Amino acid sequence: MTDNADAHTRAAEKLIVALDFPTVSAAQNMTALLPDELRFLKIGLELIYAGGLPLAKTLAENGRQIFLDAKLSDIPNTVERATASAAKLGARFITVHGSDRKTLDAAVRGRGDSKMQLLAITVLTSIDANDLREQSISMSPAELVLTRARMAKDSGFDGVVASAQEAKSIRAELGPDFLIVTPGIRPAGVAAGDQARAVTPADAIAAGADYLVVGRPITAAPDPGEAARAIIAEIERAL
Repeated sequence: MTDNADAHTRAAEKLIVALDFPTVSAAQNMTALLPDELRFLKIGLELIYAGGLPLAKTLAENGRQIFLDAKLSDIPNTVERATASAAKLGARFITVHGSDRKTLDAAVRGRGDSKMQLLAITVLTSIDANDLREQSISMSPAELVLTRARMAKDSGFDGVVASAQEAKSIRAELGPDFLIVTPGIRPAGVAAGDQARAVTPADAIAAGADYLVVGRPITAAPDPGEAARAIIAEIERAL
């Protein structure tokens, strides 16, 4: 019984629910519907601009793990100061666009000696090779993801946000301790929506992902708690 409970807890710890809502009250209502063992929540740009930063601080103070998906990208001085401010909120993770070394280095300086972990955005899961060509980038998504992951690790980042389609190569090259957080997760039978490189929870775990970010398959489900428990069960089986 203990082994089963431990396995369930480990699986639940790997699931991050995206609170992609336009108001704090909607996010709070969703949080109340989630299983007690599910402690990791993502607060992204939509909610940040709707008063989500105080919510992030409150949730962290109440024992939740917070993934602050801020996607920082600006001149180095601004990124450094923004990262330092975010560290005071008690977030576990914060994201920074991983497109250039100066931005990454600035975030590392801003993090200072706080326990907040830095994740580099490699290539958004809504982007495919055609989108990159429009930006005059000749690399494939997989090649660009790995290039940016290497740069992030060299700068002192704790991990990256990347599709599970690239997780295996990141894990093979950058080792077991480099975190891989995977968005674009869609359980079997669920529409991909705006995700160009979506995968199932089981496939993501098999590829080497440490954490899975799931939004609409849970938050738009008729019973969000049941949907979350089903994904936790799939993660548990995959582990």
